[in-house]
Amino acid sequence: MSESEQYSRNTLMDFIDHRPLDIEICDVTLRDGEQTPGVVFGREQKLAMASELNSMGIEVIEAGFPVVSANEKEIVREIANQGYDSRICCLSRSVKGDVDAALECDVDIVSIFIAMSDMHLKHKYHRSLEEMLGCAKETIEYATDHGLKVRFAAEDATRTPVDRLKQAFLEVERDYKVAYVSLADTIGILNPSSTTYLVGEIFKAVKTPICMHCHDDLGMATANTLAAAEAGAKQLHTTVNGIGERAGNASLEEVMVALRVQYGIDRYDTTKLTKLSKLVAEYSGIAPAINKSVVGENAFTHESGIHVAAILEEPRTYELFLPEMVGGKRNLIVGKHTGTKALKGIINSIGFCLERDELCALIDKVKICTEEKHKSIPRDYLEKMINEVKQEKVHTIKEEGKVSI
Repeated sequence: MSESEQYSRNTLMDFIDHRPLDIEICDVTLRDGEQTPGVVFGREQKLAMASELNSMGIEVIEAGFPVVSANEKEIVREIANQGYDSRICCLSRSVKGDVDAALECDVDIVSIFIAMSDMHLKHKYHRSLEEMLGCAKETIEYATDHGLKVRFAAEDATRTPVDRLKQAFLEVERDYKVAYVSLADTIGILNPSSTTYLVGEIFKAVKTPICMHCHDDLGMATANTLAAAEAGAKQLHTTVNGIGERAGNASLEEVMVALRVQYGIDRYDTTKLTKLSKLVAEYSGIAPAINKSVVGENAFTHESGIHVAAILEEPRTYELFLPEMVGGKRNLIVGKHTGTKALKGIINSIGFCLERDELCALIDKVKICTEEKHKSIPRDYLEKMINEVKQEKVHTIKEEGKVSI
């Protein structure tokens, strides 16, 4: 199947003036995803997820926070030494000991962060901006002197004065040649318009590639991440199934598929998304919402008769992209809204053929059953109903034969 047959491209993008996207994905499931309340990934689980992310073509994997524990450090080191094409990153506070742990892990990139918002300076650090920036610079210098690429991340960047961010980023760019500067929307306060403004202002101020790390407190993490990419952000942060602290992070599957459909970026292997989603759901104990885009149970499930009838002829009538593109499966459901034409197509697709009168009898049974039980009909029960209709017809024919005699 050709690429053009797998999804409908958003042709309205042709009328929107934006710079061509120059992006990479940094997936932070193994670190920020594990900060989801109640979630702890084991060694084998982290290795399995990292392997899948690498095989999909993810450019950067944030493997963990080494100073959390000796076990965490060992896992990060093991992932870093797998020989992946993906570069491996880890988190570090503005503390030299954290950098030492990163060095012991053989990671490619260390993400050194501080918050510079008045809120965090006053209530978390109880220190001045100058003191915290001093700690960050010392730590960045230590890391770069030891050969590590540094991502300098501003926690709570979206409540930090823009001029303050610009000044700090310019200083670390000039003095330490950091590999990235990163904006964290720590509390998910952004919307696409303000994301565009913020990233645009930083993009004009620095030459260093910009990272965007969005949280989903208002349900806009994916939209904000894409807006950041349009405004010039290079590295887009995601988690599988959008897991993470509180309401989670920008969803890998949403961002990856949107990059293809909206912008034509097709270098990632999207066919593994459903498998990876199920893996992370199993390991985290958190299943995606049933109506979750891309990987939710209902993402390719159809009941409406008008929809099903059209899908049986051309799936893209009611599917933006085919389930095969993300490793999913289509599910045609029989329910209250199923029409005769759709029902005929569904029963034919599962190997049954009914006469017109049998089909009418079956649709009556379906309507009564779904309205009484207030739910759709699973395949095994549908097959039972089909057999009942056939048996009833045979019985009717026999009875009619007796009467005629």
